[in-house]
Amino acid sequence: MGTLPVPRSSEDAKVIGQEEAHDQEKQLDAGALFVLKSKGSWVHCGYHLTTSIVAPALLSLPYAFTFLGWAAGISCLVIGAIVTFYSYNLLSLVLEHYAQLGHRHLRFRDMAHDILGPGWSRYFVGPSQFLVCYGAVVACTLLGGQCMKAVYLLSNPTGTMKLYEFVIIFGCLMLFLAQIPSFHSLRHINLVSVVLCLAYSVCTAAACIYIGSSSKGPHKDYSLKGNTQNRVFGFFNANAIIATTFGNGIIPEIQATIAPPVKGKMFKGLCLCYAVITITFSSVAISGYWAFGNQAEGLILSNFLDDGKALVPKWFIFMTNLFTILQLSAVGVVYLQPTNEVLERAFVDPKSKEFSTRNVIPRIIFRSLSVVLATTIAAMLPFFGDINSVIGAFGFIPLDFILPVVFYNLTFKPSKKSPIFLLNTTIAVVFSILGVIAAIAAVRQISLDANNYRLFANV
Repeated sequence: MGTLPVPRSSEDAKVIGQEEAHDQEKQLDAGALFVLKSKGSWVHCGYHLTTSIVAPALLSLPYAFTFLGWAAGISCLVIGAIVTFYSYNLLSLVLEHYAQLGHRHLRFRDMAHDILGPGWSRYFVGPSQFLVCYGAVVACTLLGGQCMKAVYLLSNPTGTMKLYEFVIIFGCLMLFLAQIPSFHSLRHINLVSVVLCLAYSVCTAAACIYIGSSSKGPHKDYSLKGNTQNRVFGFFNANAIIATTFGNGIIPEIQATIAPPVKGKMFKGLCLCYAVITITFSSVAISGYWAFGNQAEGLILSNFLDDGKALVPKWFIFMTNLFTILQLSAVGVVYLQPTNEVLERAFVDPKSKEFSTRNVIPRIIFRSLSVVLATTIAAMLPFFGDINSVIGAFGFIPLDFILPVVFYNLTFKPSKKSPIFLLNTTIAVVFSILGVIAAIAAVRQISLDANNYRLFANV
């Protein structure tokens, strides 16, 4: 007769988790060992998730509403929140499943390698994730420069400084922050980032309500502009904007920062993140569209100026832009982590100490080169937003909407007649179609704007 299993205390589980983590560390490459340190709590995970999703891209939500109107706009926003929360939880469950089997995945491409095969990992998932994340770094650098220029022109309307100069200034800030050694080391910065995103969202919503309630605002027109063709493409373009705003692309890397055992911690982190998303996304989208209707611009902060005249106190615009600029630097550094991981895996020695001369010198050199290249691209291509839409359609939609449900079905193999299998299959098919159409709409927008493209343009 066998002996009954002895129940494990929480302390025993903690010790076993630490031993598993120690054993795993012996086999890790430098990228996973030094960049993706597994030391964080669920709260730290929540900070990372919030910074990676609740970014200044949410300030474009009122613009997306101009192509959708009230009913479709709010519906798409709610659907985007529900589907991504569901997809990210599925992805977390798959990661937890493999961790319990003793094979913890620390990277998106590692998951794809084991579930879809090495070809998908090497030629689709890996490149897609890199393009999305590095594209986000370039976009953050460009948007940071644009916000700096807006503040400069508000205080000095006849100023002669060019956009690329502000992009370079923001790039210098990124150059400094990029040297922070690991993803886990960003936890304090990302806590500040959570406060900042709440601050500029509240400021933006307050400014929209003030302008919309006064005679300073434009006449409110909520009709959809353009002919039928433009409305159709606008609908899909708006959905791509919303999907990209909810996009993450680094869920496995964020879950990799959690100290073992990881079970249940990601769900708590996602709940924290989506509480912030609910406050920020809804307040900015609804107040911005209510105040400006179909006149809402790509960045709602631009609506606070009318022919150079401030519709709210200048100090308020300065403050809102400052919060936005500071948070952009945190978002940019978070999306640098997959690039940092690849660089450290290639050029750093896992057998040497993390801060040995052998590892510090290549780390500084290659991270600096990475930021310099991103800053150069942002300065050269001030129309990068159009290009980023294409990257988002080919990257964020597959990584965040399609692959999680596919991974779940392939890992847990639910019955083909079960509700969860049918739901997952429906999500995969619908968002595959949406991704293709969104990519076509983004390419169309590039062709329409092509005549305005010019290197180092001062837009």
